[in-house]
Amino acid sequence: MKEQATIDFPDESNTHPPQEPVTCLGLTFENDEARRTHFTGQLRKKLQDPEFRKIEGFPIGSDDDILNLSDPPYYTACPNPWIADFIAEWETQKPGQPEGYHYHREPFAADVSEGKNDPIYNAHSYHTKVPHKAIMRYILHYTQPGDIVFDGFCGTGMTGVAAQMCGDREVVMSLGYRVKPDGTILQEEMDEDGKKVWRPFSKLGVRKAILNDLSPVATFIANNYNTHLHLHEFEKEAKRILKEVEKECGWMYETKHSDGRKGKINYTVWSDVFVCPECASEIVFWDAAVNKENWQVNDDFKCSACGAQLGKRNLERSWVSHFDKNSGEISKFAKQIPVLIHYKISGGSYTKKPDDTDLDVIDKITNSTIPYWYPTDPLPDGDKMSDPRGVGIQNASDFYTKRALYNLAKYSESARCSNLNSRLLVNLTSSAIVLSRQYRFRSQGGNLGAGGGPMNGTLYVPSLLKEIPVTKVIGQHIKRMVKVLHSLNKGASLIQTGSLSSLHGLPNESVDYLFIDPPFGSNIMYSELNFLWEAWLKVKTNTKEEAIENRNQKKGSSEYRQLMTDCFAETYRALKPGRWITVEFSNTKAAVWNSIQTALTGAGFIVANVSSLDKKQGSFNAITNTTSVKQDLIISAYKPNGGFEERFQKESQTEEGVWDFVRTHLKYLPVTKQQGALLQFVPERDPRILFDQMVAYYVRRGYPVPISSQEFQFGLSQRFIERDGMYFLPDQVAEYDRKKMTSGELKQMSMFVSDEASAIQWLRQLIKEKPQTFSDINPQFMQKLGGWSKNEAQLDLRELLYQNFLCYEGKGPVPEQIHAYLSTNWKELRNLPKDDPTLVTKARYRWYVPDPNKAGDLEKLREKALLKEFEEYKEAKKKLKVFRLEAVRAGFKKAWQERDYAVIIAVADKIPSNVLEEDPKLLMWYDQAVTRMGGE
Repeated sequence: MKEQATIDFPDESNTHPPQEPVTCLGLTFENDEARRTHFTGQLRKKLQDPEFRKIEGFPIGSDDDILNLSDPPYYTACPNPWIADFIAEWETQKPGQPEGYHYHREPFAADVSEGKNDPIYNAHSYHTKVPHKAIMRYILHYTQPGDIVFDGFCGTGMTGVAAQMCGDREVVMSLGYRVKPDGTILQEEMDEDGKKVWRPFSKLGVRKAILNDLSPVATFIANNYNTHLHLHEFEKEAKRILKEVEKECGWMYETKHSDGRKGKINYTVWSDVFVCPECASEIVFWDAAVNKENWQVNDDFKCSACGAQLGKRNLERSWVSHFDKNSGEISKFAKQIPVLIHYKISGGSYTKKPDDTDLDVIDKITNSTIPYWYPTDPLPDGDKMSDPRGVGIQNASDFYTKRALYNLAKYSESARCSNLNSRLLVNLTSSAIVLSRQYRFRSQGGNLGAGGGPMNGTLYVPSLLKEIPVTKVIGQHIKRMVKVLHSLNKGASLIQTGSLSSLHGLPNESVDYLFIDPPFGSNIMYSELNFLWEAWLKVKTNTKEEAIENRNQKKGSSEYRQLMTDCFAETYRALKPGRWITVEFSNTKAAVWNSIQTALTGAGFIVANVSSLDKKQGSFNAITNTTSVKQDLIISAYKPNGGFEERFQKESQTEEGVWDFVRTHLKYLPVTKQQGALLQFVPERDPRILFDQMVAYYVRRGYPVPISSQEFQFGLSQRFIERDGMYFLPDQVAEYDRKKMTSGELKQMSMFVSDEASAIQWLRQLIKEKPQTFSDINPQFMQKLGGWSKNEAQLDLRELLYQNFLCYEGKGPVPEQIHAYLSTNWKELRNLPKDDPTLVTKARYRWYVPDPNKAGDLEKLREKALLKEFEEYKEAKKKLKVFRLEAVRAGFKKAWQERDYAVIIAVADKIPSNVLEEDPKLLMWYDQAVTRMGGE
């Protein structure tokens, strides 16, 4: 931790907020304290209603503790009863739109890159965050000033910060936009001639935010970022309390220099003690394993007593028993001793080995009684609890050395007695993990004590602990928080604590935009990692509705997917028709990706685009592990407008419903995507993806699909305009053509062949551009094989070609696709009739993509073969290890059309669960079949 200047403590005694009238929800109060008192009384009455406490995700805590943490009506450490009131008020405050205004946005298709090093981002740690400047880009794109933004997994409230900052001219301009005097925001684009121009796309102004999270500590942190605070009073009170702590406990972090002068400790290093397996002598890890020249830890080292060559993994810990005067209990801990003190006196900084005086001070503290409350909550069972239990930690207080616990308890007591109460506890929560036994001692570049810190995503307790004085850390965090909050707290947010699966009080179709960074399977065990923070706050997460995969909670992938579906269904209900949801995704597992997409579409959303979000500074795993995600993905999806849904109710059984869906869907898709100056292929406009989206829409609503794949392909070519393998509406294609003229060649997607479907897609892309012979195709095909799925029956290239494409054997005129390619690339073949012998010879044995009519015939034959194979799977008595996924997909689709849900479930039980979970099409059919079977 970097050194910072010592805090100058003020002499002011306890002060009160200014006596300024405040207005809230149409009521006027003498001051902010009167406002808080009024709404706290109302919330207290609400908490006494048993039905209110039955709301899903209601946190675990007493009425008093929930009230002490809350700042109603803006923030409640439980479901917020005033959501509907705020929405109604905010709607009346929205600026008027021009006559004839119609909301329409394409998805935000550009890749976004924003760093994590902003002071706001770093003011309070949390397990995962999206930088607020990245979120601003999405909010500015999808909303106007006064619009209501909702984040159901808000974490520390960065979406609320982003909504505030959309009204800050300097911050908006720092994103690369321009802002006109009237507040119009301009972004750089290319005009029809390829010149850069600045065009308006949004307006400067604060957006309103509703923030929700299951975790009380998450919403507590979000409250400090996003609701009004008398900053001057906050700073004075925090410093006054810190001065009290220093006065009572400062002696605990003092040491003596060699000349007898007192020094202030910067940090103390504690080391594990092990037992040598050869001679049973105690081994101090610091003494044996740390190279004192560069301060690096050696993997191998010797026992100083017997000389045995050792490694940490083959050592047993030394244990000690301790009687706690506060609890009256005897506890057994892995032994740790202080081995190094880094301290400061006038004239410089020094290090020393703890002497007898230092050890006497530590013994005195260890044997003392702490006169203040501190958390003693027992460690819950959980997937991440083996690390702390492995060193003897059994409850929250065990995470701290005795003197750190004493200091924190004193600060907590003084903060709770202050008129600012819980607002001051943010300085404790921002410091609580840094001050715990999770802080690793490290060194960087030979710099003693540099680096280190707690290990993200774990409750790991290191063998070398760096203990920093409490007042030093909290003092630094006060300064950091004050600096950050100067630019925040504009009071544009409403915050509540509860499950996203039950948004109590949030009206239907009341939200203008959704930004969500959800939990991803077993990535992060939020409630377990929040245990220590929430123990200090006295209000804890209700884990029943926690959307994670967790062995202890008996939640696997299907439970996670169902919880996420319930959450997305609530956001769908709250979102206005025709509006957008942005979902940030960060996980390496295909099964989790499919669970998120299945849940999203299952709730009714339609995916329109997937782009990347680069947070620049990756986590430790993202930097060192080649299988980790380097960039997060951004899913853009929309809620269909009401007009289409009303029409669809009437058209769903007819082919016209299909084309109405496609027509509507194309309006929501990006016309172009660019990477630098090059245009990119837009996969969402690919006919196969369009077909899959249409099928999914019908299936999710329980309707049979009224059209086959081949009929869809033919109908698409008749009704819409094709460019480069993508389909457009008439007004869109004009824009695409202009962009292509200025951007040049289209950059196709790069892909590997890993199964039958990707092989067909790659072949289609290859031979559509350039019809080729088998001998030309085969070596390219072999290079593209990216590791065939072990469960997928591998087809020979010839079989793939025969089932899906056509080969010109020299009989009859040369097909148009081959003729166009040859006449374009060979001058001597231009203007020749299609039956010219020279042209026929050059064209013979080339494979090409058939036109829609012939493609339909091919597909019928292929589907017949696939369904025949599926019949074999139905009759199989054993689990299927190797099979054709395409056959299972075709069989599931046919069974769905025939409402034979039992067949889908029966065959799904025969294939490996990971195959089912990693295939979005199979997962869709299966989930819907289970739902229908359950409803019959």
